[in-house]
Amino acid sequence: MLPTVQRVPRRSLPTHPPAGDSRIKKGFSTAGQCFTIHRMTSSDSLRAAQIGPVYEQPLNERMRTFLRLDFLYQQALFHEEREDPWSTRAAMSALLEILAITARGDIRSEVLKDLERQMTVMHDYASRAGVDNSRLKAVLSNLTRLRTELNSVGALFMQRLRDSEFLNSIKHRSTIPGGTCEFDLPDYRHWLDQPFAARSKAFGDWMATIRPLCDAVTELLWLTREAARPRPEVATGGTFQIAFDRENPCQLLRLALPAGTQLFPEISGSHHRCSIRFLSWNDVNSRPVQATEDVQFQLAVCT
Repeated sequence: MLPTVQRVPRRSLPTHPPAGDSRIKKGFSTAGQCFTIHRMTSSDSLRAAQIGPVYEQPLNERMRTFLRLDFLYQQALFHEEREDPWSTRAAMSALLEILAITARGDIRSEVLKDLERQMTVMHDYASRAGVDNSRLKAVLSNLTRLRTELNSVGALFMQRLRDSEFLNSIKHRSTIPGGTCEFDLPDYRHWLDQPFAARSKAFGDWMATIRPLCDAVTELLWLTREAARPRPEVATGGTFQIAFDRENPCQLLRLALPAGTQLFPEISGSHHRCSIRFLSWNDVNSRPVQATEDVQFQLAVCT
């Protein structure tokens, strides 16, 4: 399994080659063709150890939202466990951004639909040869639990956080650079000065509200990543073009480079086709330059 990393930034890329160009890759395996639930073997572990940075590019708005939510959720979980006030500030910032993202559209319904879809896919695998039935049952049990928890909280489960005067005051001041200083928000400063146990109890209560949604998103992203088998590719002259199967729209592109590389990719495209170019990193004081040599990498197309 490839490790999770942040999304690749978008920039302008070279023009796509014309239809029929031999550089356009086709025929990638879909989840239904290649997904098998199995235990990682020692050889898999060795290959995983040789993989360096992994870059992800979402190819639809729903996947972009899921990745952003999970990115912020992992930040909140990381800083929640640390006792210093600066970490509590960072955790609060991530929580408020999660509230901002979930205010756009009905994300809960989207997640519930995706949970149902994944459960249907998992049931289809039950009759296939080579499937680890014990692990399949564990995955189905977890999906069922997540669906039940998210269903039970109701459509307005975030409302009590949105109605909190304390959280709203921090949110409004957070739009101003340096706006959460102690002279702007003395009540926030006072709360940050409380013992860690008191802060942790309050923050844990807020996290408990968003956890059913965020845990479900994390599980869905894991299943999406696991359903795609990475394959070796070569970017000739540092560029690579992909055309996807229109009958199986791609949701997420994952690209792994060898450990120790000084290259990174820029990805642009849609769920129909993508362009990738590799750039060479120098330092923060100079612009990256496009690679001209052939670049070997691992590519996974997640449907």
